[in-house]
Amino acid sequence: MRALPETFRADAEAAASAVVIDPADWGRTGRRRPAFVETLQAAVVQERVVRIRYAGWAKPEAEYLVSPWGLVEKNEVWYLIGGVEGREGERTFRVDRMRSVSPTEERGARPDDFDLGAAWERVVASVERERASVAAIAVVESPLLAYLRSQFGQNCEVLEQLPDGRSRVRIAAPTATMIAQQLAGWGAFAEVLSPPSVREELASIAAQLTGIYSSTS
Repeated sequence: MRALPETFRADAEAAASAVVIDPADWGRTGRRRPAFVETLQAAVVQERVVRIRYAGWAKPEAEYLVSPWGLVEKNEVWYLIGGVEGREGERTFRVDRMRSVSPTEERGARPDDFDLGAAWERVVASVERERASVAAIAVVESPLLAYLRSQFGQNCEVLEQLPDGRSRVRIAAPTATMIAQQLAGWGAFAEVLSPPSVREELASIAAQLTGIYSSTS
């Protein structure tokens, strides 16, 4: 703002005060920026190998020497894409799962043809495939489709509008259990037609809840 000529400052200040960006969903607070982002940014720019202590999902903590090639922020979650020494190809790390990051004096070798945008597209495609391992066909009340999409994202596809005002949809997730857990709270507003594995999981959840609450006076 100070760098602008005085005649433009009032308009710039008005524009800046007219917009507020709140990245947090309702009922949630915004995530804090991970402490290691600045260190990793410097390592990417300087092409320096970093020593990372990392706790992967359901895996024991391990140490890696990584050539950092680029950083990506998605929904306030930061990811590092780089090459791991002693292994071929690239790997993606969640920055908030890093326990420590120590820059080294070793130069990192970024491939000449590396494109961060293209690399991230590959990561997204891989994650989406994993998220869509199991698919279910369900019938839901059409006015509630927006809420269903908020749960399943692009893994919710409307197949057809039915004469009774409901919609037949295809939803997908990594496991049948996860689909059932997401839909259990919908009650009669969502009916799963297939596969049997999801229907069985829903029946199991219903039985558990019945056992807990049927004796409540």
